[in-house]
Amino acid sequence: MNIVIAGNLGYVGSSVVRRLRTSYPDGKLTGIDMGFFSGCITNPDFLAECMMNEQRYNDIRTVQEELFEGVDHVVHLAGVSNDSIGNRFEAVTYDINYQASISLAAKAKRAGVKSFIFASSCSIYGFAQDGAKLEDSSLDPLTAYAKSKVMTEKALEKMADENFKVTCLRFSTACGMSDRLRLDLVLNDFVAGAVTSKKITILSDGTPWRPLINVKDMARAIDWAITRETADERDFLAINVGCDEWNYQVRDLAEAVAAVIPGVKIEINQNAMPDKRSYRVNFSLFRKLAPDHQPQVDLNSTIRELETGLRTIGFNEENFRNNPKYIRLYTLNMLLDKGLINDKLTWC
Repeated sequence: MNIVIAGNLGYVGSSVVRRLRTSYPDGKLTGIDMGFFSGCITNPDFLAECMMNEQRYNDIRTVQEELFEGVDHVVHLAGVSNDSIGNRFEAVTYDINYQASISLAAKAKRAGVKSFIFASSCSIYGFAQDGAKLEDSSLDPLTAYAKSKVMTEKALEKMADENFKVTCLRFSTACGMSDRLRLDLVLNDFVAGAVTSKKITILSDGTPWRPLINVKDMARAIDWAITRETADERDFLAINVGCDEWNYQVRDLAEAVAAVIPGVKIEINQNAMPDKRSYRVNFSLFRKLAPDHQPQVDLNSTIRELETGLRTIGFNEENFRNNPKYIRLYTLNMLLDKGLINDKLTWC
């Protein structure tokens, strides 16, 4: 088995590498990453990239087709990773998340790659008040990040055929501990606030809905996607990834953290503008097609995992929302300020 993982040095990537190395101990794993966040290390026993056969520091916009020769599967995690970065670098978001993703897939297809697995997002459903969204429900992407995911899915669907299977995994909002932890994610933010100041600050009014998934379960889903043809023969599949039990309102997440970590006070911004990013998601198709790869980590376990991880590294930064080590937009801003990258998000 020969697998290329684009974006393996990010928040999700390390869990994916660990999972795939366990599933394919004799497989060849090659990583492609710009390395912007490679220094955002959260004190693992050893780095997951040590499990790679090869690590390349490449921009997916310029990667050469020869890299994919002899490759069976491409796992595409790379790209602008959230709404705040997408808002700050809107044009670049479309360039990387859409144009470069399609170019990457085209190169992989020409080189004979069997399948392409794309990390999409449930955020494409946008503002959805009419029940849990199915895969064929209407889409309402509200941000550059979400719009780029929709555009890429549509283009990939046209590329898929019997020799090039495409799986678009519409992931729920990520959470959980990682070798390269992010705290610009709702549950991770809440746990960090609880650990450092015994206070959770909800920046919205707390009513928006979010489905969540632990990064370990994201890796489990990717493992399934690599071999999904045994359960599903469609050349193209876009599928919601998560579980129905993990559909929560934001205030419910805060209350769950407070129930696990004693003495925590919850503050809700009553004057916040309404957050239109609110959606519940139906995961019945994922249950049907991937019964052996369903999410295994529940909410309380994830909260405890994060609390333990943060306390283990001596995390005590009340002002963590401004720390480039944990907030990806600030990592990029720091690199920009130092003149290490430019506004096109390439190394200088």
